[in-house]
Amino acid sequence: MKIISGKEVAGHITERLKYKLEELRLSGKRLPKLVIIRVGEKPDDLSYQKGAIRRMEMVGILHEEIHFDEDVQKEVFYTEFNRINNDDNVDGILLLRPLPKHLDEDKLIHTINPAKDVDAISPTNLGRIMIGDKNSFAPCTAAGVIEMLKFSGIEISGKRVTIIGRSNVVGRPLALLFISHDATVTVCHSLTEDVKNTAKNAEILVASCGRAKLIDRTYVADGAVVVDVGINLDEDGKLCGDVDINDIEAVAAACTPVPGGVGAVTTSMLAKQVIMAYEAASLRCSALNSSRTS
Repeated sequence: MKIISGKEVAGHITERLKYKLEELRLSGKRLPKLVIIRVGEKPDDLSYQKGAIRRMEMVGILHEEIHFDEDVQKEVFYTEFNRINNDDNVDGILLLRPLPKHLDEDKLIHTINPAKDVDAISPTNLGRIMIGDKNSFAPCTAAGVIEMLKFSGIEISGKRVTIIGRSNVVGRPLALLFISHDATVTVCHSLTEDVKNTAKNAEILVASCGRAKLIDRTYVADGAVVVDVGINLDEDGKLCGDVDINDIEAVAAACTPVPGGVGAVTTSMLAKQVIMAYEAASLRCSALNSSRTS
């Protein structure tokens, strides 16, 4: 069984982005900037923020972290969010979620500037994925899955894909991304009957259900490619995915590991989409200046 290394894919993306940033630096132009907004001290948020900052620094993207206490007043939070949302020097906003219940997450999802929404939480960007706009932002983890398969030379077009999990962060947008690449997609969830046989029909199986080592060989067809998006702790407190990678080794053709798989690519996709946002903003600025002088 081939192990699809996320670190290798992330390294490849990072090197391409570093080259772009070096060209910008030499030209004397403003560099792209990401603002990360975090509320509280949740370990998952801290871990992702640390990884995102490390990736931005590797690429050369400017970054700023805005941290609020868990009990931040709504008015204080919304005022600062709106300031960042309207700052022309900010190209990307990463809002770490879920937020405390007293903050209206739905309001923020509808408020965030779609042009800066580099993790695709806004209805506008999710809608662009729905219509197959390949230049739109996508949730970084879902985009990372597609990037890993492409990098590994795994054909998506025409393949039977099953995704176990229907979250707005991974399962649903990933299904749309697969469809835009001409795959035939099935999404399983907690009320799906006979998940094992549905999964066993897949040529590409994506596990995103949040249950440690649930997916064993009984879910996997001979020769299938398995993508593990899960982040869990096993019985020994060690990081593991939704897939029992040792058990499927005899049947799967390839699998992404945890750690070192999809998670390693997610922050690279974030950096890529910050640069996309920067380039789009530069084009809009050039077009506006041109219209003013004509």
